[in-house]
Amino acid sequence: MRLSKFFLPVLKETPAEAKIISHQLMLRAGMIKQTGSGIYSWLPLGLRVLKKIENIVREEQDRAGAVELLMPTIQPAELWKESGRYEAYGKEMLRINDRHDREMLFGPTNEEVVTDIFRSYVRSYKQLPLNLYHIQWKFRDEIRPRFGVMRGREFLMKDAYSFDVSEEEARRSYYKMFCAYLNTFARMGLKAVPMRADTGPIGGDLSHEFIILAETGESAVFCDSELVNMPPPGLDLDFESDLLPEVEKRTKYYAATEEMHDQSKFEAEVPEERRLSARGIEVGHIFNFGTKYSEPMKANVMTSEGREAPVHMGSYGIGVSRLLGGIIEACHDEKGVIWPDEVAPFKSAVINLRQGDDACDAACENAYAKLEAAGFEPLYDDRDERPGAKLSTLELIGIPSAIVIGPRGLKNGVVEVKNRLIGTTEEMSLDAALNKLTAGK
Repeated sequence: MRLSKFFLPVLKETPAEAKIISHQLMLRAGMIKQTGSGIYSWLPLGLRVLKKIENIVREEQDRAGAVELLMPTIQPAELWKESGRYEAYGKEMLRINDRHDREMLFGPTNEEVVTDIFRSYVRSYKQLPLNLYHIQWKFRDEIRPRFGVMRGREFLMKDAYSFDVSEEEARRSYYKMFCAYLNTFARMGLKAVPMRADTGPIGGDLSHEFIILAETGESAVFCDSELVNMPPPGLDLDFESDLLPEVEKRTKYYAATEEMHDQSKFEAEVPEERRLSARGIEVGHIFNFGTKYSEPMKANVMTSEGREAPVHMGSYGIGVSRLLGGIIEACHDEKGVIWPDEVAPFKSAVINLRQGDDACDAACENAYAKLEAAGFEPLYDDRDERPGAKLSTLELIGIPSAIVIGPRGLKNGVVEVKNRLIGTTEEMSLDAALNKLTAGK
């Protein structure tokens, strides 16, 4: 992508309404624009990152055996009345009436809709286990939306819903998602810590939040450092044989958010040198809620014993748009965003320090063409701008690596290679630079 043809409205000053670093940098880097209270338009740079995150989430859900569908944003109130949640959910649910005065709502979650889909088509235990998921925009009418996409009213979520014939099988589905979540966040360059959580209005008896550690995190967390340092299950995890050991070795360690924290238990179970008190951001939440929805909505299956029984369910959410803000909170410096490779809007950049200089233009075009041919998603800053402005923009938007080409360097047969993550700058030939950037692909 040539920056002269791209839409990137960066800001020099931080807007006064932005109180946390992710909101500040998303506005300054031209990733989002506020359209209404807690509602944002996603501009091209932000949308590219959002799609990268969404694709990783989708790939890991597919790998864990979940099947994608798409449910509507507007739902009939009658389904929620059937489950008993319509009045109980609270004012965060946006209730509306259509032109026929039918009660509708803008879905904050999808347990009722997916249960209705399930009961319409599934009759036998032979059709189980089943896990259905979608990635869809949601709306919750927050009384005080704040912190940009971290606490907005409209947001992109991945919701998965598992269906099993028994409590034992339902827990197996829960553990499968538990491991899939750890791998999902690890692929994004994040270290996510699973913590036992309250089930809240979703219901059930088993729930975990996934917290990424960040100095600017919204919640206090307390955990065993052994858990934080544990590697993810890995992409070669066998969901059939390796599942339970992977979960057990993580859930045996103490980990809690401030709301669930038990100081005496923390001190009793965790050696002092391993006690970690930090800040964190919730980016995922999973629930095992049994028959909470299947019983009132009569989502039954025939068991192997020949009797009808309500199906056992779980739900599994990842805040896709919230994750983008969380990654920035965990990955930034005073100059701007530092994107992990897999979610970066562009994997590399080519910076022309003197646009219009024949030698610089030719070298940049050569580098851009070769990076593009290698599938390395380059952003070419071909604007007629001052070098300082170009370099500042590069640092602000957080491209992982860049080749910087100027007339002085070319006379000496070298270009600069910048690594945003570790903050290094190296001089080398253009061919060596291209080899260095594409070597890991």
